[in-house]
Parts: sequence; C-alpha cells; structure tokens
Amino acid sequence: MKIDAHNHPDWHGHDLARFVANMDAHRIDRTWLLTWIAPSDEFAPNYNASILPGPGGPIPFGRCLRYVERAPDRFVLGYAPDPRRPDAVDRLRAAVSIHGVRVYGELKLRVRYDNPDVLRVFRACGELGLPVVVHIDYEFDTGTTYPRPNWWYGGGLTAFEAAVQACPETTFVGHAPGFWAHISADGQHDQVPYPTGPVVPGGALSRMFRTYPNLYADLSAGSARNALSRDTAHAREFVLEFADRLLYARDGFGGELDGILNGLDLPRAVMEALSAGNALRLVPL
Repeated sequence: MKIDAHNHPDWHGHDLARFVANMDAHRIDRTWLLTWIAPSDEFAPNYNASILPGPGGPIPFGRCLRYVERAPDRFVLGYAPDPRRPDAVDRLRAAVSIHGVRVYGELKLRVRYDNPDVLRVFRACGELGLPVVVHIDYEFDTGTTYPRPNWWYGGGLTAFEAAVQACPETTFVGHAPGFWAHISADGQHDQVPYPTGPVVPGGALSRMFRTYPNLYADLSAGSARNALSRDTAHAREFVLEFADRLLYARDGFGGELDGILNGLDLPRAVMEALSAGNALRLVPL
C-alpha cells in the first residue's frame, strides 16, 4: 500500500479527475487532503496562479470535503482552522464529528506555534487523536517590500519545539523549508530556504526525533527532497534511524521522491513503513 500524507485539492492545475488519475499513475492508494486556511494578506499573491483562493483561505475546507464526498475511498480528510479564531476548537470538533476529519493540517500561518491560542488547538488535537501537520518558514531578505517583505510561518524551529514539548499527547508532523533545513548543523536554516552542500552532523532534527516520541515528519515538497538529496550518505543513515517517524508525501504530483528513496537502497521493511505503515499508525483506515 502507498499513502501520500500531504497534498491539496485543486492544486497546480489538478481537479478531482486529474488528481485521482495521477494517484493511479503513481500507485497511490490514499492521500491526506489538507486545507490551508489563512487571511488573504498571509500568503504570496503568486499562489493565485496555481490555486484559486476561496472563502477562508487559499485552500478552503469545502474543497477538501467535496473531494472526499466524491471519492471517499481515496482520501483522508484534513482541516486546520485558524487557531487565532476564538471558535477554532469548536469548528474542529464539529468537523470531526460531522465530516470525519482525521488530520489537523496544514497549519501555515504567520503566528508562533508556541502561542497560547495555538497550543490550545494543539492540545485539542491530542484529545481528538488528530496528527498536526505544520509548515515552517524563516524570514529572508526577498528583495521586495510589498505586499510583504517575506513570508515566514510558525516562528522557526524554536517555537515549534516548544509546542512539541508542551503537548506530549499530540502527534506533530514537521514540513517545509524551515523544518528540513535543520537536518544539518551548518546554520543555513535562516539564510536560504534550500541549503546546499554536505550535511553537517548534529542537526536539530536528529536531536528532536531522539527526544520527542510525538514528532514525525513528512517527506513532501522540494524541502524534504533537498534535505535527502544534498547528502545521500547522511540521508540513508537518517532514514534508517528514524524509519518509524517519516511519511511518504508529495505536496504535488510528481514522482521525484520515489527516485530519491529508491536510490538510498533501503531495506524492504523500511520502504513499507515509509510508504504506508507509519501513516496507517497515525491514521488507521
């Protein structure tokens, strides 16, 4: 079995029919379908070329729900209401009860993830048994001023680690450049989104995985692929050590991750855990 643990509806030109056809082409059985709920001034306008924002954010809950209702055997429903809303927990509980939401994600907001309002939602996710998928990005000098000088999310790894520590009953799934840059101790995490060069041992991710049993990560997007491909010798050791915490995921529609994982010459049991076993442990079907 193969599960894509991070993707979005109507993403990069894929409607439902193209999405399911792409899953079939890549032999993917199920996809975690995630929202992105955010105010209009918290995401870059160039996203409008690949998505059509709706009420509530770039990827509203209604779009995920429509996919799941039309193809319930192919998708796992996700939803991440903005935790700054006073009714965020109520909305989440209703979505779980009425629509069967199984994942809180994707959280991608310009707020520190150790904010008390955010922690309240994280703790509710622990009570509800929902894994939390977070996006982390650091501030960079983008060379622009408007509409924003940069697009940071989450407050960096320090804020995220504080949340993971404060909510031991909640399962967290790390994602995005500001997370995966910490595979290395080279200090590039707040300098460039996609660091290059051999991995310097002692990266914060290894320490966090060893410290927090409630921390997982998905292997989606260019950030995870870059982290694995920049130093394949280190990548193999990293994947083998944390094989029970990593989830196959794409955040897109290509098969690049398959090529990277196949190139690491991993044992069959590890490939099975990455492909579906770990995701099934977090969200049983």
